[in-house]
Amino acid sequence: MSRQSNRTTDSKKMNSELFTLTYGALVTQLCKDYENDEEVNKQLDKMGYNIGVRLIEDFLARSSIGRCQDFRETADVIAKVAFKMYLGITPSVTNWSPAGDEFSLILESNPLVDFVELPDNHSTLIYSNLLCGVLRGALEMVQMAVDVKFAQDTLRGDSVTEIRMKFIKRIEENLPAGDE
Repeated sequence: MSRQSNRTTDSKKMNSELFTLTYGALVTQLCKDYENDEEVNKQLDKMGYNIGVRLIEDFLARSSIGRCQDFRETADVIAKVAFKMYLGITPSVTNWSPAGDEFSLILESNPLVDFVELPDNHSTLIYSNLLCGVLRGALEMVQMAVDVKFAQDTLRGDSVTEIRMKFIKRIEENLPAGDE
């Protein structure tokens, strides 16, 4: 019996490492294909956005979570369910703005950067920018426009990775005429 659980753990670890290495190869190729880090950052965000648009359906089906009542509940679901489900980590939700429309996700460890060291000639590369796009795309599909960006990054020498999220507006569903 214990052998079976070890296989599951080993399989998850191997899948995680394979994903990390594959992601690293993707970023390396983007750095070769584009002239500057800013363009690579845009491409990573765009790719992440497209992933998030599709991933939200899987997340909603697998988690059985209904519509969140407010931005605070959304933040908790992102940190405690989504990050745990897809990356195996649980970031903390902190630094709420007084208006309650902005917060930080603090990642003590970022599995995307496990085997990564940024070269000096890529000092403005936001290596994990794919995550910002994923969050933005997924939330847009549940009618939330958000701004997502990295505030701190362990690859740049910070002690933690911080993703800052700001609520912009609730997106109204445009129903075809007569479907109201």
